[in-house]
Amino acid sequence: MKAMIIRQCGASSEFELAELPLPEPQAGQVRIKVMATGVNPIDCKIRSGAVPLAPAFPAILQGDVAGVVDALGFGVTDFAVGDAVFGFIGGLKTHSGALAEFALADVRLLAHKPAALDFASAAALPVVGMTAWEGLIERAALVPGQSVLVQGGAGGVGHIAVQLAHAAGCRVVATVSGKDKGKLARQLGADEVVYYRDEAVADYVARLTGGRGFDVVFDSVGGVSLDASLQAAAVGGRVIAIAARSTHDLSPMHSKGLDLSVVFSLSSLVYGRGFERIGQRLRQLAQLAEAGKLRVLLDARVFTLQAVGAAHALVESGGAHGKVVLRVAD
Repeated sequence: MKAMIIRQCGASSEFELAELPLPEPQAGQVRIKVMATGVNPIDCKIRSGAVPLAPAFPAILQGDVAGVVDALGFGVTDFAVGDAVFGFIGGLKTHSGALAEFALADVRLLAHKPAALDFASAAALPVVGMTAWEGLIERAALVPGQSVLVQGGAGGVGHIAVQLAHAAGCRVVATVSGKDKGKLARQLGADEVVYYRDEAVADYVARLTGGRGFDVVFDSVGGVSLDASLQAAAVGGRVIAIAARSTHDLSPMHSKGLDLSVVFSLSSLVYGRGFERIGQRLRQLAQLAEAGKLRVLLDARVFTLQAVGAAHALVESGGAHGKVVLRVAD
């Protein structure tokens, strides 16, 4: 099979085409004919070495995948040859990824692909979907009627968070950088939008909550956005962060008695535990997609397997408009 590998960490030009033996599924695994694989910022950081989680070299990266089951390992009963599936299968540590024509996957990391999503959309969903689901549904335990602020409401994780909060019956406010993204956030379910470059935190908290603050703040941005999130949260509120590799003054958290949760959706594979929870989250996301309550925004540019370097460069540039996906097979 053809695969795009790296022999060392570095720039996006490190990818090279290789011909590798077709892998054979072991007990509890399936082999997937890869139809599409999504690119996440964490993939770029693993490739560059900024996050030291690459598999053994020569390494096959990227965990987001959608495809068709091609072969079964011993004991597999939940999937059959020919099933369309999606999931997050690895691309880090001891788990090889999806940048190949075929990939092996632990069945606990997969779910049946929802018919409402094509392969490209399904391949773009796992990481962003699981991150938003864990943060809002599991950690924040949203209930109808709560006020939810999503920082970066038109971004990769943020646009999924807006939809999950809306589906949970919450009043959703999304921060965005401009009018086009504001329009998009409203289409996805945001009741109000905040142009964060034009309005101070205290002002939009006063305008939208009467100064009370938000019950839940989901921060998909990090940095100064996390500081703003602490400021925007109501007394006794919850702040969910997905980018917390930074230093912050936690005085607002202390004075308001806030709960702060940090979500890293790849921790199960990093630490080798909790695989079943990945499959559970994927199945729940699939149900929402089938019900028409969840969609994935894709960048209009089409990349092939061999163009993975260009796809990574686009993600790193910040110039993507939606999730970037590689279409491996037709």
